Formats: sequence, C-alpha cells, structure tokens
Amino acid sequence: MIDSYVILNIENQVGYIEFFHPSHNSLPTDVLGKLQEAIINAGNDDAVKVIVLKSGGDRTFCAGASFQELIAIDSEETGKVFFSGFANLINTMRKCPKFIIGRVQGKAVGGGVGLASATDYCLATKFASIKLSELSLAFGPFVIEPAVKRKLGLSNMSQLSMNATNFKSAEWAKEKGLYVEVFETIEGLDDAVKLFSEDLAKYSPEAMKQMKSVFWSGTEHWDDLLIERAAMSGKLALSDFTKETLKRYK
Repeated sequence: MIDSYVILNIENQVGYIEFFHPSHNSLPTDVLGKLQEAIINAGNDDAVKVIVLKSGGDRTFCAGASFQELIAIDSEETGKVFFSGFANLINTMRKCPKFIIGRVQGKAVGGGVGLASATDYCLATKFASIKLSELSLAFGPFVIEPAVKRKLGLSNMSQLSMNATNFKSAEWAKEKGLYVEVFETIEGLDDAVKLFSEDLAKYSPEAMKQMKSVFWSGTEHWDDLLIERAAMSGKLALSDFTKETLKRYK
C-alpha cells in the first residue's frame, strides 16, 4: 500500500500540488499540515505563477477528514485542534497570493467539498459528485460552511448539508457554481487544467495577486470565524449522541 504524501512539482511556471492518502484521499492532521506548508511555499516561490491542487489516484478526490482521528477526540482541546486543520488550510488557500486551480477527478465528501470550494477556479470530471455527510455523523459542516456557501450560495449549501447521505452530481455542482467545467474523462480534465493554468501563468503576477484579493474581499474575519467553528465542532464531538452515532460507523 502506498503511503500518504504531499508533493509539489513545478512545470512551465505552474506549481502542481498533489496529495494522497490510501484511505480514499482522506486528510489526517499531518497531511493537512503538509498541504498548508506546500501552498505557503508555492505562494512564496517566484518560479510559481499559478498553483494547481490535485489528488492522487483516479477515483476519490478527497474523502474529507480522517475518521480515525475523529473518533479518537477525547477533549474540547483535541477536538478544536482536529477541526482546525481544515480551518487553517482554507485560510491559507484564500490568503495565498496566487490563483489556485482545483482539479477534481472523483468524488468529494465533507472536507473535500470544502477544499474544492476554497480554490479560485475548479475543473472536474463527470465522476466528481459531491456530498456533505457531516450531519449523518452527528456533526455539521461548520468549518467549511463559509467556503461552500461562498461558491454555492446559502440555499444550495443548506440543501447539500441536509441531504447528508445523498450525492449531488458533478453537473449539479457545475450548475450551482462549484465547478466551471465538467469533462467526460480524466485525460480531458488534465488537458484543460494544463492549458488553462499555463495560459494564466503568462499574465501579470501583480495583477493576479490584486485580483485574488478583490475576489476574497469580505472574508478577512475568517481567521477568527473558522477557528471558532472548529471549537464548536470539537465540543460537539464529545456529546453522547455523537459518540453513539460514530460507534455505528466503526
């Protein structure tokens, strides 16, 4: 079995950040930290003009947070630390001075939807259906909610959250604003990602930096908000209802 990894490859001024975890590309705390570090490094690297965020394999894009770490939460502090992983990553992505292009080749669940929503421009295949499963686990998508709502709008985000066991199709996600284009094959997706990101890399870095700042205007309070949401989720993880619910999924 291949171990988890986060790697950065630079090609034609495009920094390709790829993450992988053998459990459906889930994101335990250590992988979240490495992803955050890779985005910071690429954002500070003059050799990188545009960033592409992708996952390994040809099936699931990202299954969200680590279930093993979730069930191991035993205090409000450990819960806050656990949920802060996604809070810190989303904040790093929105504050990165370079555009981040999402390449979503397969299903995105929970935090995986949050990850896709935090990109600046997202392309996907027809297999990239999405689901917010948190409510079925006795949680809510509190940390990723601002990012998902920013892309999908409140009504669509609410529907997705309440239908916690049902996937919405990639075409639905495109129609609602998460994906820009949906492709029939991974090969078609990769060709489009390469063409778009390399064209984008030819533009003025300063202009793109300022445009990104404009695009994310009004989210400055997320530094505090997402950590508050992480603490909320961490506390909820200790409830008897949540613990009994999680036992059924072990």
